[in-house]
Amino acid sequence: MKFQLNWSGGRGSRQAHKEQLVSLRNRIKLSGKSTLCTLLVALWWGVAAPASAAERLTLRLGPFEQSVPIADLEKFAETGEMTRALKPYSRLLTPQVRQLLARRLQIDPNMTEKFVNDLLHSPDGVRLLKRIGLALPDSSLEQLQAALFLAARQANGLSVLSFLQAYPEESVVVDATSMAAIALQLNSSYLQSLAIGPLLERELTVADSDSLPLNFDPAETGSEYVRERTLKLRDRPRGRTILVDLYWSRYSSGPLVVLSHGFGSDRKFLRYIGRHLASHGLTVASLEHPGSNFNWINGVSMSGNPGDLVPASEFIERPKDVSFMLDQLAKLNYRYGSLKGKLNTKRVSVIGHSFGGYTALALAGGELDLESLRQFCQNRSPIGRSPADWFQCAATQLPDEYFGLRDRRVAQVIALNAMTGRLFGSSGLARVKTPTLILTGTEDAITPSVDNHLRPFAQLGGSKYLLAAIGGTHLSVTDKGNLNDAMARSTLVKERVGEEVEPLRQLLKGVSLAFIKQLTPEAKTYEPFLKPAYAQSFSTPTLSLRLSTQLPPTMAGWFQVLALPQQRVALRLPKLSNFSLNAIKSNVSPSASAMPRLDRHTGKLNRVFTELLKNYEIKSNRPLA
Repeated sequence: MKFQLNWSGGRGSRQAHKEQLVSLRNRIKLSGKSTLCTLLVALWWGVAAPASAAERLTLRLGPFEQSVPIADLEKFAETGEMTRALKPYSRLLTPQVRQLLARRLQIDPNMTEKFVNDLLHSPDGVRLLKRIGLALPDSSLEQLQAALFLAARQANGLSVLSFLQAYPEESVVVDATSMAAIALQLNSSYLQSLAIGPLLERELTVADSDSLPLNFDPAETGSEYVRERTLKLRDRPRGRTILVDLYWSRYSSGPLVVLSHGFGSDRKFLRYIGRHLASHGLTVASLEHPGSNFNWINGVSMSGNPGDLVPASEFIERPKDVSFMLDQLAKLNYRYGSLKGKLNTKRVSVIGHSFGGYTALALAGGELDLESLRQFCQNRSPIGRSPADWFQCAATQLPDEYFGLRDRRVAQVIALNAMTGRLFGSSGLARVKTPTLILTGTEDAITPSVDNHLRPFAQLGGSKYLLAAIGGTHLSVTDKGNLNDAMARSTLVKERVGEEVEPLRQLLKGVSLAFIKQLTPEAKTYEPFLKPAYAQSFSTPTLSLRLSTQLPPTMAGWFQVLALPQQRVALRLPKLSNFSLNAIKSNVSPSASAMPRLDRHTGKLNRVFTELLKNYEIKSNRPLA
């Protein structure tokens, strides 16, 4: 591989690199509106003013230290060849580590500064720099921030080596075991989603429009009084009891709306959506999936095997839960009572979150691709993957057969932060012909945007909408009454769930109503609220909201560039001497820091994924969050 900044260790190459860095410095102009990164880089240059960038790394492994040329690491990343200086580390420099050194995150050069700014301002960015500080113990926070900014601007993308190469000192001290652990814990698909956020924000922006109707806003509560009722439905052949919350009004009509919750959640997760739609005259049925709800996750043990947390059969049973419920509600629709004639199961809109998003897409015709999924999941280690990457692998235990999960009564789908990943392969969603709306949050660490939302959106075969929340996280759309705010202080996943994302919840109420109304005679009245200008009008300085019927043209190139980082990577340490093992153990903790016990399902879910990574957390007296 080649880098924009080349290193061969010679005098001429050092001078050339100096000239490139000076050129970069000259392009950074300070002004009254300079951003944090620009200011940091300028200050750094004023203080450090390096004559050349780092030429050598001092690798520290326990009590041992040895200096090696950076060019040797470059050569190892390119060819796999180990120089004499690297051979003492041959047991740690495995082919998997070589892949990690060569792995790159591509960033649009025009959006680099905004990406780095957003990352450094985020809780995850702070944690990342503190962890990197463990691997570079002699570095300062300012040096790390500036090196990150300079490395991100390189033509070949951000990588471990390009970051080290941007460091200003002649030599960099690196703790080898800490660096390996950090690299393994980087969720590359999440970082890709962060990087793509500014691109979506820029490319999907539209000029202000005055064409929106002024007489009403579908995000406002409707005039109908909302009635509620809970049903208990028993599917005896499958041995499942399904609880259903119904929301309706006296004059309810139109399609039936179904709400499907995510893994470890319950039927109250999107309660505010159910009540809002019912206040506008729609009937809503929010069901609870007994094999993957809050009660289920509380009763299972935590291990490194996805099948121990969720049975493979749940990927089949969930869509069947919805179909069974529709059968029962169809019968209830003809009985005497307040619900008679208000349960239109012939035309159904399904709204699903996370695992519920998968459920909705499967009901709309998405077909599982188990062969592709098994290839991806051959290595089951969760390291280097998002929780969704790990979680979906439970489905690999399904038998090779056609499951026929599509329910032709489903006329529309809204998938919120859906878990799709490799479940549908490269073409399984092309069979979805029903109108579909996909919501993505660019800071979703559970189901990262690129793999779980943007690629699937590109596959969809019917009419479609993409609702992008630049800055939104996995749980940003949840009902505030159903979420413990301690989730935002968790050790693994940082969530934006408070007032700062209230505009997203408001927009979701308006857009979901307008989308569902497209199945009614009022379609044209609500059509203006499915325009980009409506979504954009809810944006705030910290949360940009965009709506589009297609991806930006530049995304096709992104998918090609990002194909390589999706390879499976796992570090398996070979047999070492007892002395070396003790040195490594002194830097790697056998257990993660304990999370405070939370009473809500979100805390439990987060603790599961924290425990999965417990053998790879870094031991340090310095706080990581």
